[in-house]
Order: sequence, then structure tokens, then C-alpha cells
Amino acid sequence: MSNATIVICNYNYAAYLPVAIDSALTQSVGTTRVMVIDDGSTDNSHEIIQQYGDRITAIFQDNRGQVAAYNHALDQIDSTHVIFLDADDLLHPDAVKEVMAAFGSGDFVKVQFKLEVMTVDGMGTGVTVPQSSLVGDCGKLLRQGWLYPSPPGSGNAYRVEALRCIFPVPVSADNVYGADFYAIYGVPLLGNVCAIDRALGGYRVHRSTGRKPGAGGAADLAFANAEDSLAGARKAATRWAILREIVHDRLGETLPVRFFDFSSEKALFGNLLYRAPLARRWRWFTKESGSYFHTVIANPFWTLRKKMAVSCLTALCLVPFASLSDRAVRYIANPLARGGR
Repeated sequence: MSNATIVICNYNYAAYLPVAIDSALTQSVGTTRVMVIDDGSTDNSHEIIQQYGDRITAIFQDNRGQVAAYNHALDQIDSTHVIFLDADDLLHPDAVKEVMAAFGSGDFVKVQFKLEVMTVDGMGTGVTVPQSSLVGDCGKLLRQGWLYPSPPGSGNAYRVEALRCIFPVPVSADNVYGADFYAIYGVPLLGNVCAIDRALGGYRVHRSTGRKPGAGGAADLAFANAEDSLAGARKAATRWAILREIVHDRLGETLPVRFFDFSSEKALFGNLLYRAPLARRWRWFTKESGSYFHTVIANPFWTLRKKMAVSCLTALCLVPFASLSDRAVRYIANPLARGGR
């Protein structure tokens, strides 16, 4: 029997919200609770939420951001497990059933599963995330500064008592979004993570709606919706510093000052090298690429074959042919460039 809550955090996603709510309500485990927290939306989200009546628990808060929404939800839910579903994503009908079976198979604080990347209209792209497999002890590797491969927020389920050791997370002008960072990288310090190696939901990409690779600028590299890739990479350093404080104060542990994450490094790499002159590309390779190549060569989650493949693709950025270099950058920086879309 399920003892899980699906929490949908929404801000001005009325265009996608009904799909997310319906996917939560139609779980094959009928006892799953559904909570929708609206973060002060100014579109017609309020009306959509009210249409569901008592089929969901609706919470309306002033616009304070995703971190505040996670904090609020963890004050309200009374289940043992929770999935935080983004309002523009969806879950497959058996998601909760499979997640709870995974929790029941061992002593896990988190169960993660792959997400199918969708276009703005919900069509599949042929890409799933994460693309790297979960191997090793996530907590041990986090204590060494390595951020392990995880799906976006909607692809994670947590034991609530573990989340409450990390949350509430401080809300400030510099810490409004990215609540899933603290959940994804904080909870594994408290126990084991189980990875389901198949897609149990969909991740909708809509930042660059109507633009195709090659259209120019950030649209060619965009993948995440809430932030562009460069902003996300820079914010990760701030979030890691906040997580270090939380872990030190509440768990009595000291995480490394520096973290290692290929996703952040490839975002910086893409924004520096895409459509850059040849001299700029070579300057990066000779003087600025140390952190990037460390997350490739020393990556504990990758096979030797993948390390060699990424290194060879990166080397293509040094050729004098801009079109070939830019294609290699797109392929590395944006998973959608590999899905035939």
C-alpha cells in the first residue's frame, strides 16, 4: 500500500499544470496523495487548481520561490515518502508503484528514476536523463565533493524523515530557486540511493520553444527550464556553500569546499566556446580547461570508453572549422543535440 505524497510546485505554469496534476491523480496506486503548492501565480493557475476540488490538497502562498515551497510542503505532508513533481513535468501511471516497491526492497533514503525528455507539446525526443548510470556509494562520493548523476527534481522520491534533516533550507534573495539541489545532494548523506534504470516520467523542455539547434546563442545550448545553463552552473557554487553549512550544523559533517560536477563544467565550457574564435578556444584549452578535464578523466561514474569519447569530442573544438567546433560543443553541452531533434 502506498504511503506517498506527490507535491506539485507551480508558478505560472497554467499551460502545463493540468497534465502534471492528472498524471499524479491517475497513479495505479490509488492511495497516493496529491498536494499542489501555488507560489503566487499571476496566470489562471488558481482557477485550474480549484477545479480539482477535494481530489487534491491545494496550498496558495505568496510568491517566495521554490525553496519556500519545499519548506512549506514538508511542514504539511504526513506521508512517509514524497515525490516533488515540477508543474511542467509528468509521471507515468506506475511511477509511484515502482518507486514504493524499490523503497521496500532495501533501506533507501532516496529512489531516483529516469525521465523522458519531451518537447513543449509533450512529444518524446528520444533522450532520457540522467545519461550516466548511478554507481558506487553516493554519500561517500559526495563527501569527496563529487555530485552524482541524478535526474531533474521530478525524477526523485525521498524518505520524508531524511528530507526533514536537510529542510527547511534558508530562503534569501540569493536562494529562491533550486530547492531540488539540496534534496538531491543532501539526502544521500543520510543513507543509500536506489536507481531505477528506466523512465517513469517526462521532463518537458520549453525554454527555447520554436528554436532549433543552430538558431544561435543560448538557445542552442539550453536544456533546463528554470535557468539557463550558465546561470545554473554559477548558482551551483552558491547552493553547495549553503548545503555545506546545513550539513555542518545539522549532521555534524564537513563537506569539501570545492565540488566536482561535469554538468556545471560543460555549461561553462559551452558558453565560453560556442561560436568563439579559434584563438579563444585554444586559450581555454591551454590555460582554463583544468577543472573541465578533471571532471572527465577522474569522473567516478563514467566508463573509460565514455571518458575517451568526451575527450575526443572536446578536442574537436580546437579545429579551425567553426561549424565542426560548434557542432561538437552543442553535442557535449545539450543532450537534445544527441536525440535527433
